Amino acid sequence: MYHHYFGLTELPFTLTPNTSFYCDLESHRSAFEVLVTALAAGEGFIKVVGEVGTGKTLLCRKLLNELPEQFVTAYIPNPYLTPSEMRAHIARELQVEAPEQQSEQLLTQAIQERLMSIVRDGKTTVVVVDEAQALPSETLEALRLISNLETESRKLIHIVLFGQPELDERLATREHRQLRQRITFSYSLQAMSVDELAHYISHRLYVAGYQGQSLFTPRAVQLLHDASRGIPRLVNVLCHKVLMLCYGEGAMQVTVKHVQLAVQDTDDVDLPRQSRWLWFGSAAVVVILVLSIAWWQGWLTEYLL
Repeated sequence: MYHHYFGLTELPFTLTPNTSFYCDLESHRSAFEVLVTALAAGEGFIKVVGEVGTGKTLLCRKLLNELPEQFVTAYIPNPYLTPSEMRAHIARELQVEAPEQQSEQLLTQAIQERLMSIVRDGKTTVVVVDEAQALPSETLEALRLISNLETESRKLIHIVLFGQPELDERLATREHRQLRQRITFSYSLQAMSVDELAHYISHRLYVAGYQGQSLFTPRAVQLLHDASRGIPRLVNVLCHKVLMLCYGEGAMQVTVKHVQLAVQDTDDVDLPRQSRWLWFGSAAVVVILVLSIAWWQGWLTEYLL
């Protein structure tokens, strides 16, 4: 693979949300500060929303890795669970001993006792839910009820929801108005600017061990931004492909041509401006030819008659 060709110790643009490649983008930094501040303040529900590929899972894992020891965490990566499955998952994450008799009431009581024990130890419980837009309505309501567990002075559990914009759409319905009112802190992740994208690429290459001259020309970076709309996941896909192209050609720098070829081979990207004009130009030529032929055939028919 190309990582040896460029002197890299590992592939820099994989789709795995590896926190060692975390880049301190302004949007991610602000979101992380909101999360830490809200949890320190003891807020019940916190929400982070971002489009597909904007780095929610990476931010989620960074939060789990870097929360101080005073926080006890329960991570739910796949929230498509029934209310019973959700309670059981939270119980396992918090090392709650399941009651011998299968009972939702007894399990909830066991969770509450564990939460009280955590509070007595001077710690705080945080449940982190990734892909929260996939939570069934009944499970969303079950989470709200779990968040009701509290003492006279503080919440026993804090819940962080990471989700796509569809999560906001669901919370905006009348059905979930009670949960919506419980969300005291929220943040919306934004795509990268051109300058941030250039820094993002350099950062990931540096972490992967690159030590040479700049691999990407300014025009290539601009085209990457136009095509990817500044979405990190799409940037990773395109950068991986252009480095493979460079390796295949024996080139040591990414050019506009490499990016254009990568874009043509990638779904959900915006067609580069140059390609759009080429397409429109070709379409215009076709239209002119069709009209010309139609006019000529009409004239010829009239002449023959």
